[in-house]
Amino acid sequence: MEPKQWDVRIFISEDDDDDVTTAKAVLVGSGGRRYESVAYARRNPDDQPVPEIGDELAAGRALAELAGRLMREGAEDVAERAQQAARAW
Repeated sequence: MEPKQWDVRIFISEDDDDDVTTAKAVLVGSGGRRYESVAYARRNPDDQPVPEIGDELAAGRALAELAGRLMREGAEDVAERAQQAARAW
């Protein structure tokens, strides 16, 4: 079997005050199938602005959401195939 490659890109932006960081994770899989997730990180008003921390948290959350979505869709596909097999009997 030939290896497959899935590419993930993460797009990060901060609001003008560096209070909210937004990360969008985009995965392009085999056959061009595309998955997206968006997540946020909010800075505590008492904390100093450190954009790298917001980047890490927002990106990690977007990737976690993307992973959860892939797991749910995989589980749904397995359940659907099991139902099809049961109906074939």
